[in-house]
Amino acid sequence: MEERLDSLNTKDRQELRNIRTLLWGTFVERTIFERWSQGFEFSDVEPSGLVQCQGGPCAVIAPVQAFLLKIFLMDTPGYSFHDLTADKCRTVLIQALCNILMKCKDTKYRIVSLRKAEEGEEVREDETPATSDEIDAARVNVGVTESPNSPPPVVVATEATESSTECSSPPVPATWDPDQFHERLAIHDMDTIDEVNKFYLENLNLVTEQYGVLLFLYSVLVTKGIENVVQELNDTSEPLIHGTYGYGSQSLINLMLTGRAVAHVWDNDEDVGGLKLRGINQQSDIGFITTMEQMRYCTVGSFYKNPKNPVWVMASETHLSVLFSTEKRLVSPETPSEIARRVFKSYDPEGNNFIPSVVLQDVLCTLDLVSDKEYVDIMRSKLDPENLGIILLNAFMDEFFPQEKRSMPDTFVLWHYNGIPGSNYGNKVKYSRGMAILLESDLKLMCNISNPMLMCLQTKWPNIEVNWEDLRTPSLN
Repeated sequence: MEERLDSLNTKDRQELRNIRTLLWGTFVERTIFERWSQGFEFSDVEPSGLVQCQGGPCAVIAPVQAFLLKIFLMDTPGYSFHDLTADKCRTVLIQALCNILMKCKDTKYRIVSLRKAEEGEEVREDETPATSDEIDAARVNVGVTESPNSPPPVVVATEATESSTECSSPPVPATWDPDQFHERLAIHDMDTIDEVNKFYLENLNLVTEQYGVLLFLYSVLVTKGIENVVQELNDTSEPLIHGTYGYGSQSLINLMLTGRAVAHVWDNDEDVGGLKLRGINQQSDIGFITTMEQMRYCTVGSFYKNPKNPVWVMASETHLSVLFSTEKRLVSPETPSEIARRVFKSYDPEGNNFIPSVVLQDVLCTLDLVSDKEYVDIMRSKLDPENLGIILLNAFMDEFFPQEKRSMPDTFVLWHYNGIPGSNYGNKVKYSRGMAILLESDLKLMCNISNPMLMCLQTKWPNIEVNWEDLRTPSLN
């Protein structure tokens, strides 16, 4: 059932107003609003790759792309990316949107759309829909746009982007200004996800035309419920979309990926000076890794680094992109030796592949191994014979798990997606292919700050090297 904004009950009308404030703050900057005013559309050369026209909406587009890839890789085997038809890609796009909405459902699904001006309704001159000639002329005049430089936030900032002929929606001036857009919001209430899927398939223009990304974002927030979002946020003083630079906050990214608008990326909750800071509370369907962890701005937990599917949203200091693989063993259940490696590294926060010998008893206790003091003293002397005060990871593994092989392969293919045309070779959105190699080493490889891609990958695989096709390392920005 559709509800017009002017016919909504007081509670729903106020919720939409609160969501507007939560997203944009007290004032919606028109240039930021215009950058977010695009639909979900696919690349001319990569049938399943979504195009991002301007900086900002990667906080929505990248998670949708990640779920779309998850469906292709895990739920729809047998398809080649280059053999996909447009109809198949649109169908899977709707499935990806439904996947995200299912994580956010409170009591019912609430799909937001825009009502059209009715017969006899007064239409202001500046809100008359643009003609195709006007849109074409606007595109010609746009050229290259860059977002302002900003100091790097904890996880992700705004993008420096280029426009491209791949974008059939904006960059063009928005048909309506923010106030006119919000005046025309309508809500469709549904009880089941099948109804949502059917509704989107029958009204595909809602997500593919000019305001598709925003309308889906509003649907996520209304379906989640403003009270639930506020309860999960630690701080509501800053909007979910930055008012100056237009980037999405980490809370917004987490909401899109997990259905929870928490502000942090570590596992579970942490007590910091008596303040409860919420993180990711269970293994995620889609992973998340970031260059900001190498810079010590944040710590990404196991629930994000080891997702259920081999798909990760990647964050640089300026943009979100997606890493994925067809190698299912990258996310297979942990073997006892892999659990031991993870626990060992939890006592090695600097990632040096060794621990202080004094914490050996704690490691053994955590792993439910023999941890009597006498036994620990014997093991400490054996694993640290020169009394250096450290125990190497490989020495530990050879002692306690000598026969067990890792389930993770030593080599595997990785693919990378970046939705900004200007960040791709030839200004066309296309997946990049690389062959990854996990090196055997006691020592962590040197972090190369001139290679953001490798920086980010090393937060997940410390000893990884990747040979990208045509010797072109994909851009994270």
